[in-house]
Amino acid sequence: MSALQRRRIERRFSAASDYDSHARVQKIVAQRLAERIAGLDLPAAPRILEIGCGTGFLTEALLARGLGGDWLITDISPQMIERCRLRVGESANRRFAVLDGEYGTADGSFDLICSSLAMQWFEDQPAAFARMGGWLAPGGHCMATTLGAGSFAEWRAAHAIEGLEPGTPRFLTASELCAQATEHYLDQHDTALDFMRSLKAIGAQTAALPHRPLPPATLRRVMRHFEAGGCAVSYEVVTCHYRRP
Repeated sequence: MSALQRRRIERRFSAASDYDSHARVQKIVAQRLAERIAGLDLPAAPRILEIGCGTGFLTEALLARGLGGDWLITDISPQMIERCRLRVGESANRRFAVLDGEYGTADGSFDLICSSLAMQWFEDQPAAFARMGGWLAPGGHCMATTLGAGSFAEWRAAHAIEGLEPGTPRFLTASELCAQATEHYLDQHDTALDFMRSLKAIGAQTAALPHRPLPPATLRRVMRHFEAGGCAVSYEVVTCHYRRP
């Protein structure tokens, strides 16, 4: 992925001021991931790195479950970090920092590295996940959710009727990600335009390269196919868990 594409992704998320109102599935997934993390055998005061904190759904859910320790909370977007800071508040044991989770460097040795629905934007998720494993302390856990290949199947199908591919990224299969769990969610929309606006509202409208916007008439046909299918969108959420020996 080029630096320009990463910058486009960062700008879209930074501009997503209405994220919380539209990120319904993202909030549920963060809660589910927090439940799994709460069941891990972590030290009493773990060193924690969060990748892609967004507005703080996962951070808040983990704090609500009593997860203390020393936190480094990061995102590629400075604006998202500020929203997360406002959500969970300041604390001496919470540091906030801008970090490119795929290509950046995190100082320290962590007992827990966690991420909720951020890694699907990475160019090479398996390589990034392996790299994060190198940041773990012995016995440390890396647990993350990402989108699997079944995500947005209805939107893809609407394009396929016209012989087209959508601009959504190629999501890896659960086997490619060596997943420990896969869950499915359905997000209902009123119209195709409502779905497209919701993607923009959460900053997730950055098209994969080399996709180009469809001509208006073609896009309208795709939207009609999508609406004929019921306007629901599938999310296949994959959980990956690695523990350093």
